[in-house]
Amino acid sequence: MLWIILFVIAPVALIIYQSFFNLDHQFTLGNYATYFTSGTYLRMTLNSFWYALIITVATVLISYPAALFLNQLKHKDLWLLLIILPTWINLLLKAYAFIGIFGQNGSVNQFLGFIGIGPKQILFTDFSFIFVATYIEIPFMILPIYNAIAEIDPALLNASRDLGATNWQTLTRVLLPLTRKGVVAGVQAVFIPSLSLFMLTRLIGGNRVITLGTAIEEHFLTTMNWGMGSTIGVILIVMMFLSMALTAERRHKRKGIGTGAKEK
Repeated sequence: MLWIILFVIAPVALIIYQSFFNLDHQFTLGNYATYFTSGTYLRMTLNSFWYALIITVATVLISYPAALFLNQLKHKDLWLLLIILPTWINLLLKAYAFIGIFGQNGSVNQFLGFIGIGPKQILFTDFSFIFVATYIEIPFMILPIYNAIAEIDPALLNASRDLGATNWQTLTRVLLPLTRKGVVAGVQAVFIPSLSLFMLTRLIGGNRVITLGTAIEEHFLTTMNWGMGSTIGVILIVMMFLSMALTAERRHKRKGIGTGAKEK
C-alpha cells in the first residue's frame, strides 16, 4: 500500500494538481481549454492513437503465430528466455543500435547497395519508428498469449480435428476464443505504453513522428510549461484508464452471458 501511494497515487495526483496552473503559477482551466480547442493537440492525439493501434496490431500478428510455434518446441524455457532477454537491455541502447542499422551507412543500406538497389532513407521515417517500436513491444505480447495457449487442454484441439474441423476452423473457433484473455492482456501491455512513446519518436522517427509523448517532453524540458505538459499527461492517463475499463467491461459481459446459459 505504501508503494502504491508513493509511486502511483502521489505522482498522478501531482500531475492532476499541476495541470490547473499556468506559466505564472495561477490557478486556471485554460490548459484544458487550449487542449480541446487546439487543432495541433487534437492531431497529436489522433497520431498517438493511430501509431499505438498500428504497433499493437503488428505485434499481435507477429506474436500469436510465434507463441503457437513456441508452444510446440522442445526446451520452451530456453526460447522464452531468449525472447525476454532483449527487455533486459536499456531502451536507449536499443534505439542507438537501430540508428546504426538503419542509418545511411548502416547494415541495411549496405545490403541494399550490394544487391543494386542503392541506399534509401530508412531512418527518421514512419516505417522505422513502427518497426523499432514493434520489436521492443513484441515480448510483452508474446508472453501472455503463450501462457494462455499453454493452459489449453490439448484434448480440446484434438477433439476439434476429430469432429472434422479444419486447421483454420480450429484456430478461429477453438483456439482464439480460449486465448482471448491472453490477447487482451497483451493488447493492454502494448497499446497503453505505445500511446506515450517519446524517446523513439525523437531518436528513430525524427521530427516526422509527433505524438502526445513528444508534446509532454517539449513542455517539460523546452518550454517549461509544466501546466500544459501535465494537462496532456492527464489526458493520456484518462485514455489509458478508458481502454482498460472498456476491456474489463467486455470480459464481464461475456462472463454474465455464460452464467445465464448455465442457469438455463
